Amino acid sequence: MVSSTHWIGSQTGMAVLERGGNAFDAAVAAGFVLQVVEPHLNGLGGEVPIILWDARRAAVEVICGQGPAPRAASTSHFRSLGFEDIPGTGPLAACVPGAFGGWLRLLADHGTMRLRDVLQAAIDYASSGYPVVPPISQAISQVQGLFRDEWRESARVYLGHGVPPPQSTFRNPDLARTYGRILDVAERASSDRERQIEAALKAFYQGFVAEAIDAACRVPAMDSSGRRNAGLLTAADLSEWKARVEAPTQFTYAGGTVYKTLPWGQGPVFLQQLALLRGFELKAMGFLSADHVHSVTESAKLAFADREAWYGDPDFVDVPLDALLEEAYAAQRRQLVGDRASMELRPGTVNGRRPVIPPSLARHRESSGRGRWEPVGDPTMLANPLGDTCHVDVIDRAGNMVAATPSGGWLQSSPVIPGLGFCLGTRAQMFTLDEAHPNTLQGGKRPRTTLSPTLVMRGDQPWLAFGTPGGDQQDQWSLNFFLAHVDFGLNLQEAIDAPMFHNRHFPSSFFPHESAPGWLSVEDRIAPEAAEELGRRGHEVVLQDPWCLGRLCVVGKDPTTGQLIGAANPRGMQGYAVGR
Repeated sequence: MVSSTHWIGSQTGMAVLERGGNAFDAAVAAGFVLQVVEPHLNGLGGEVPIILWDARRAAVEVICGQGPAPRAASTSHFRSLGFEDIPGTGPLAACVPGAFGGWLRLLADHGTMRLRDVLQAAIDYASSGYPVVPPISQAISQVQGLFRDEWRESARVYLGHGVPPPQSTFRNPDLARTYGRILDVAERASSDRERQIEAALKAFYQGFVAEAIDAACRVPAMDSSGRRNAGLLTAADLSEWKARVEAPTQFTYAGGTVYKTLPWGQGPVFLQQLALLRGFELKAMGFLSADHVHSVTESAKLAFADREAWYGDPDFVDVPLDALLEEAYAAQRRQLVGDRASMELRPGTVNGRRPVIPPSLARHRESSGRGRWEPVGDPTMLANPLGDTCHVDVIDRAGNMVAATPSGGWLQSSPVIPGLGFCLGTRAQMFTLDEAHPNTLQGGKRPRTTLSPTLVMRGDQPWLAFGTPGGDQQDQWSLNFFLAHVDFGLNLQEAIDAPMFHNRHFPSSFFPHESAPGWLSVEDRIAPEAAEELGRRGHEVVLQDPWCLGRLCVVGKDPTTGQLIGAANPRGMQGYAVGR
């Protein structure tokens, strides 16, 4: 079973399974195809967190495909340039691109196929073409002036015949040649599968790709500051990095063990919400009642406030994660959920340590207006409500299961690297320049990202793998889906299709880190009486279009029958689940 945010990605993964590959081979092939067919949502210059269950090893693992900030990056450097925040676009915001390393680590450690088997579909779609979905046209249209005036290589790749119209066929021959050259280097190096993967990694992180990235970053380019700035990323930064395997964070809820990344991602905030909600009788409240939505929303505000105060790369800072997930702490925090909507950002004190909220975020929070249209994810995508990321889940007949949320390297985020056909990501914008904060910028440190795949086990059996695009909304939309399934009994498709909601009470992870205290977005399919009651409780209810929030994908194994199951999001008419 394969589910992803694009039907071509799902079909690619299924084709690999049909040829005898396992879930991990299928996920890698789908992941590379998603880089081609959703260039506005992810790319070869981006990143990918992966959570997996390998039935042979009987273990859950996290592969961190999130690259760190360049060694030369520092708060003092950015302040010397006059910045209070890291720009949201351009080469200054680039971290080491981790997606390629992450996918190949998955293939090397858990897959069975050769590099050509998982790369060929991406090469074919990049060279022969793929259908342009409307959001791609929309994204290119938004930035075409920037491309023509400043990012000329991006204009050459994406505007050769004007803005590509929806449903037209688009080709990226430079990207096809980049994949092809990596594959050629790998196959010339050895006939051995493992050595081919090693050679491919070397070509990317120590060879021609790294050299081209280094050269591109030395050229000043326009960014969201309105100035031209050169990047800090170098070939040496790439050569020092490798995707690595880590233990997950976990929490037990409703008979399942939920696994997320460590707090270099926002994933543990999902678990903190579960810890809070375990003290409520959600089912008795009624699905999507005012009580249900209010309880979930107020719990989310508390959990995300802790995200703001405590999360950061655990290689650099002491994140009190165990304490944040303890029942005693959750019980204390739960008492803050009152009958009315809170307008405060209230992180907790943990083990006697006081929380830290950067003054820059507090300033943005106080100055943010409300009543405006709500952006989701990267600020260059303000008119695109579908998010800034993609997702893929796979489970195979052996019980191997994987969830991955590739993102970054968006076509609108940074100039295309000459000759390579892709651009760099901008994850460094998620750092703060406040040196007292756990997520302060440091060279070699991972930014606290929003990318948040989820894997759930029941005992020693795989149960669910799921995720969604959506920036800060990922661990609200995913949580709502999970609760609809496990607490309210909706099947997977019903849980995805149900009216979705989220809040933007806390500072956004993306530049310029705005928030909207009290703002509660709800698809207008919710019962009118529930929306009215939420308004009476002090929420600023914003009714959105009926099918616009959330882009969930899920696969799993029915714990009763053992049958493989899956579902995909109908919003946008793009997600697709397939299996046999």
